[in-house]
Amino acid sequence: MSPATNFSDRTHPDTICLFDVDGTLTPARLDISKEMEETLVQLRKKCVIGFVGGSDLSKQVEQLGPNVLKNFDYCFSENGLTAYKLGEQLASQSFIGYLGEDRYKKLVNFVLRYIADLDIPVKRGTFVEFRNGMINISPIGRNCSHPERNDFEKFDLEHKLREKFVSALQNEFPDYGLTYSIGGQISFDVFPTGWDKTYCLRHIEHENFKTIHFFGDKTFKGGNDYEIYSHPLVTGHAVTSPLDTQKILKELFDV
Repeated sequence: MSPATNFSDRTHPDTICLFDVDGTLTPARLDISKEMEETLVQLRKKCVIGFVGGSDLSKQVEQLGPNVLKNFDYCFSENGLTAYKLGEQLASQSFIGYLGEDRYKKLVNFVLRYIADLDIPVKRGTFVEFRNGMINISPIGRNCSHPERNDFEKFDLEHKLREKFVSALQNEFPDYGLTYSIGGQISFDVFPTGWDKTYCLRHIEHENFKTIHFFGDKTFKGGNDYEIYSHPLVTGHAVTSPLDTQKILKELFDV
């Protein structure tokens, strides 16, 4: 993809396009296509670009490529709690620092007991993934195969497994100040309230962008794109796939 240029060199230097990753730039947990890469190369000539995802940077590198810090102007991992601008790391936040070890231990113990009692067709490994700014909880386990991931998504749509799990956590820990956000196919994120994807906007507010576009596939209430999609300073675009993202970008920017 293209080398970085000064924001002022872009056709629309006061416009930024932010993208969710899974289901928006790539199929869920799969790699970015050459066609999408080329679209972003052309888009970057016209405006500032960045991605904002709940995963940590290592997973985003797997999907978006080893040069991700060079190919995007802004890289917002874990909703922007780990952030980079033009390859340089910005200030970060810590989930464990916010919650404390004792409260965190109670939360995780409850989660593991709940999952142990779940009757679902398949269970694999990594049910709780600890990240810098959040935890990710997966009833099936993040080590499941891609076919198992697809099967669980269908099972979850029918049985509302993740919705019920979130309700149980909200009832058990009403005073923890946490938000639970369902995203992707197999899991949901848990983070301090206010640390959703709108957190990344703190890193760009001083740039005074006149237009902030956001593209995401989980833009419904409770989805992990909802807060930024519906933010008053953001022009939100709900997409159904990476191909849909490309279609909208062509309409908006002729790329």
